Amino acid sequence: MMDLNSAVVVVTGAGRGLGAALAISLADQGCKLILCGRNPEALAQVSAAIEARTGSPADQVVVDLASSDSVKAALAEIHVRHPQVDILINNGAMWLEASEQPHSAAEVTGVIDAALSGTFLLTQGLLPVLKASKRPDIVTIGSISGLPNAPLHSVSLPFYAAKHGQLALADGLRQMLKGTPVRSLCVHPPYLEDVSPLDEAWQQIPARQKGEQGTNRDVVEAVIFALTRPRHISLSSIVIDTDSGGLFS
Repeated sequence: MMDLNSAVVVVTGAGRGLGAALAISLADQGCKLILCGRNPEALAQVSAAIEARTGSPADQVVVDLASSDSVKAALAEIHVRHPQVDILINNGAMWLEASEQPHSAAEVTGVIDAALSGTFLLTQGLLPVLKASKRPDIVTIGSISGLPNAPLHSVSLPFYAAKHGQLALADGLRQMLKGTPVRSLCVHPPYLEDVSPLDEAWQQIPARQKGEQGTNRDVVEAVIFALTRPRHISLSSIVIDTDSGGLFS
């Protein structure tokens, strides 16, 4: 099992939900966090929570993955402050639920651009600093909605397509980076209950029984497990399934 202590980690979508849970949990493991997200106030709150737990605040970079100009500016900030990045967690995405009303052009392009165009451009831009690391990893947070033959459930078609695209992106990176030190890892969560490491309920999650809903903690632990495997192993696809909110629920 590899040690995560002192690893420099970029987490997108870090201002809330799963992204915040990943950031806080990785900080608890001794990682140095670079929080990326659209809401500077939310990023500041997560950084303050990390500082209260570890004594060190996290770096914060405001970025809208749906805007290529915003991604370009964020990359410039990260490169100036961090000549090396060890782990990139591509968690940022826009949720869009199914609706009987037509989706607006802004909704559709926002979902697709955040999940695919922006995520790819950020990843491509960080590859040089990742390759400077002795333990470089890219983690894509996909979804059961992106798995082959997955039912639509309650997601919109643009979100469904975007998550299929993220699976292709993670797999394409795995192929492209063959022969380099960089691993491409992918985790596919089910529908989740949003529980924070700051909540008392976080400690009760391991006692849940089959049939109960999955949580952020379950995804965090899967990500940490994948990151801490020996370097010759790539957990390129981890599906987290549940009876409630899972692939065939």
